[in-house]
Amino acid sequence: MPAQSQPVDLISKFYRSLTLTLGLSIALLSLWPLDELPRVIGSDKLHHLIAYAALSLPVSIAKPRETWLWLMGVIVFGGLIELLQPLSNRYAEWLDFAANCSGVAMGIVLGHWLSNQKSALD
Repeated sequence: MPAQSQPVDLISKFYRSLTLTLGLSIALLSLWPLDELPRVIGSDKLHHLIAYAALSLPVSIAKPRETWLWLMGVIVFGGLIELLQPLSNRYAEWLDFAANCSGVAMGIVLGHWLSNQKSALD
């Protein structure tokens, strides 16, 4: 097995647990009640983009044929998170939802590219 394909193989092997862990982490971090929003380095839109790209990546590598179903599921998940945030002293923002959707697309494109690279190496 070429060394370049090892990370992709690991992601493929553990995609369910990776996806579940990332999804739960995103939900907890997005819905945990706060007295005030924390100050973080960088744009929160960038954080949304990275989080949802990471959430989409394992499935798009391990199950590329299920990408469209996954795309819809994660977009609904991101939308529900945004709708529920006002219940936990947070704000629902359309731009956050747009960043979530962009992250999903980015993760899927990157996952397909990595999967194709692995196939070319094998």
